[in-house]
Amino acid sequence: MKCYICAEQGKDTDAVAICIVCGMGVCMDHAIREEIEKWEGGYPFPAKKLKLSIPRILCPPCYNAMKS
Repeated sequence: MKCYICAEQGKDTDAVAICIVCGMGVCMDHAIREEIEKWEGGYPFPAKKLKLSIPRILCPPCYNAMKS
């Protein structure tokens, strides 16, 4: 699999990860590792935030959307 963002720029770079949100292949330069909060759901609401987070790989567009 190749990095989608590099391919758009005319580069041929191998992907090292897949964005957990959109599924885009990304290289080391475009992969963003982010700690995502973990929530415990159930009924009745509200859910509660757990102490541990989960590391996830995001592409720059999904990272920017998540942070805006």
